[in-house]
Amino acid sequence: MADDWRLDRIGSALRGENPAVLRRLNAGFAAIGDVQFLPGYSVLLVDDPKVERLSDLPREKRLAFLSDMDQLGEAVEKVSRRMDTAFRRVNLEILGNTDRFLHAHVWPRFDWEPADLTGRPVWLHPRTNWTDERFALGPQHDPLREAIGDELDHLRSAD
Repeated sequence: MADDWRLDRIGSALRGENPAVLRRLNAGFAAIGDVQFLPGYSVLLVDDPKVERLSDLPREKRLAFLSDMDQLGEAVEKVSRRMDTAFRRVNLEILGNTDRFLHAHVWPRFDWEPADLTGRPVWLHPRTNWTDERFALGPQHDPLREAIGDELDHLRSAD
């Protein structure tokens, strides 16, 4: 994947040029994460690049974003549970300390993670996990991408 879309994740999603996007949701875009050291890691991107924090959104749109986050979390949970018997739970986080646009992280957690990390934040995993080519998003993740996208479709059709 070319990296230029990463400089404008939301703009590229709005233009249909962000290859990480799984689905357009009500208040944003469900995207698979750039790294997959925890398979299924996904991100919800707000659909307005000027929005920096949840409180920047009007209440109705804020609730829509949180509902989208819930749906993406449930989709990742269901897919992770089917694909890996060591699945434990999903962590949902809105941080915004690095990227200055509203986004939410959806991290599946597994029993095979190092014991000293299973009850701790994902961000305590080795920094090399974010740069190690073994974990970089690529074609090997297409079945995972498809499964999460299909699960989102299923969840949205049930509403």
